[in-house]
Amino acid sequence: MNHLKLAASLLALTAAAPALAQTAPSPTVAAISTTAPTAQGGANGVVLLRHPTDPKQSVIAASAELAGLEFYDLDGQRITSVPGGEVEAVDARGDDGPGGARAILAVLDSQGGRLRLFARDWANGQVSAIDAKPLMLGYSGEGVCLHRSVRDGSLYAFAMGRDGQLDQWLLYPTTDGKMDGRVVRRLRLSSEAKFCVADDASGALYVAQAAVGVWRYDADPEAEPVPVIVDINRLGHIAGEVGGLAIVNGGKGADYLVAANTDAGVFNVYDRGAGDGFVGTFSAGAIENPSALFGLRAPVGPGLPAGGLLIADDRKQGAHSKVLSWADVAAALKLPVGVDAPATPPSKLALVHATMETEPVDHDGDAADDPAIWVHPTDPSQSVIIGTDKKGGLAVYDLSGKRLQFLPDGKMNNVDLRGGFQLGGKTVTLIAASDRTHKSIALYTIDPDTRLLTNVADGLQPTELSDPYGLCMYRDRKGGTFVFVGDPDGLVRQWKLTATPTGKVRAQPVRDLRFDTQTEGCVADDETGALYVAEEDVALWRLGADAKAGASRKAIARVADNPALKDDLEGIGLYAQAGGKGYLVLSSQGNNSYAVFRREGDNAYVGSFAVTANGDNGVDGISETDGLEVTSASLGAGLEGGAFVAQDGRNIAPPEHQNFKLVPWSAIAAKLKL
Repeated sequence: MNHLKLAASLLALTAAAPALAQTAPSPTVAAISTTAPTAQGGANGVVLLRHPTDPKQSVIAASAELAGLEFYDLDGQRITSVPGGEVEAVDARGDDGPGGARAILAVLDSQGGRLRLFARDWANGQVSAIDAKPLMLGYSGEGVCLHRSVRDGSLYAFAMGRDGQLDQWLLYPTTDGKMDGRVVRRLRLSSEAKFCVADDASGALYVAQAAVGVWRYDADPEAEPVPVIVDINRLGHIAGEVGGLAIVNGGKGADYLVAANTDAGVFNVYDRGAGDGFVGTFSAGAIENPSALFGLRAPVGPGLPAGGLLIADDRKQGAHSKVLSWADVAAALKLPVGVDAPATPPSKLALVHATMETEPVDHDGDAADDPAIWVHPTDPSQSVIIGTDKKGGLAVYDLSGKRLQFLPDGKMNNVDLRGGFQLGGKTVTLIAASDRTHKSIALYTIDPDTRLLTNVADGLQPTELSDPYGLCMYRDRKGGTFVFVGDPDGLVRQWKLTATPTGKVRAQPVRDLRFDTQTEGCVADDETGALYVAEEDVALWRLGADAKAGASRKAIARVADNPALKDDLEGIGLYAQAGGKGYLVLSSQGNNSYAVFRREGDNAYVGSFAVTANGDNGVDGISETDGLEVTSASLGAGLEGGAFVAQDGRNIAPPEHQNFKLVPWSAIAAKLKL
């Protein structure tokens, strides 16, 4: 993370933290029940499975190392146990199936170095293994926690290791009713982490790095992996090592994080609604070695009217778990107890999966940027994607994602193409790219037989811009071909492209357009003569594409007015249909989504979609998109309705250089009911 931010956080924590020796004694909260000791081994993980219709029938599941996974009733009596290897940790979520007929449990088997998945059927109480295949970690493993995304309903498991491993797994159902998993993100800590907890409502992931403190991440696998410090050992409110974590969410004003302050023998409580601010500590009596915690803010039987806090006591003899009433904890600390399990509004985003991804670009960091789609004139399946590598050149990919060609001609930022250009006695497709190395317009044609590009620029075509950035092309009704190129200063310049007698292409400037701030994404509608320009932090604008249209413009959508948009506004594409109908697709980079507007009329907003991880084929989601393109032309089987292609700013599964991913337009149309 940013070292200045970390230093500021530590200073704030140090200033706010009274010396531990000067703090008032912590109130003690008595347990209302204690589970029977584990049959063998310690107590490292515990979770309460709340019955969906009759809370009194809820059960406690706990790890028992070599004894596997044990189940207890609310009075602490052992009900049953199931083998699971050497179980070190457990977490659970309700099934997202009809009626929540079962609970899904993720178990970390340190002996087997794997995740194990189980389901407990609420109708008969039976527990069965549901992992479709062994989910191998590659290390022994220390802890696990689950997260169900509000954004797309996906279930994720975070697995942790002794050497600081923190892997995020996507768990997804298979056709036979079991579950499979894939790693979709790998984070890394500097030392051992054993406990974590994720809040489904907010998407926050908290990690206890034993020797350091408590960190907060965004649990979305496509989010930027930047940790925020919550509390730190010795300099903050933690006496030494930090242990288990739990969330007890009673809604606004009563949403808490609880951390085991192990060396101090107390439990710290933080207000999640106030930036995870520290609010106090409490003791749970004679607990020898507190380890895992689990919190629930919902009534569970007469002894737990406001939910409970479970504490695993990993003592050497007779390891067990204690159950505390959250109402008792809140009363001891004079905290509002809040409401029962506040409902989380569902995401309004339509969710789709990519069916193909290209090979990664050669350069690391922010390299891939903008794609264009060339449709083969006779065989749609032979169409290609042309993508920029703004650290080195221009690439051509087939529809399986294989790279056919790479031209190391300069730092190409954006690319577009137009057919119908007369060059050397032939009708060709002309490709233009903004070349930041030479501050010029790069120009190519494509051979339909080889699908390879050839440079046809009549020497260097300088832009005289500070930094050629965004680019799009336009073909007017008279057959003239134009290119627009913008720079970071808000200038967008229009050139006319003309053929020379020697079969080359020149660019002649014909118009300047000025915006107040930086633009990049743009697209021109050849049929209607409209030009759409995305001013990144401000709005999507519509202007005339004709060179004599002037500077008059209209805001189609402003960032400040449309909650679906979050800057930067980046790439934009046109899905053109007959009769002037169709759609505009705009990259809303700040929330990893794509806004769709009607092509006709006043360009009314239709809805937004996001591209999430595809468990079946292993293609991860798309985030931080710069450039995109759409086409309504058929690209062959499965893509008869066209396709959407976008740059993936974080190619995380597996972690590789950036690339481009493809989604059938039919999937987007179905989800948005277009």
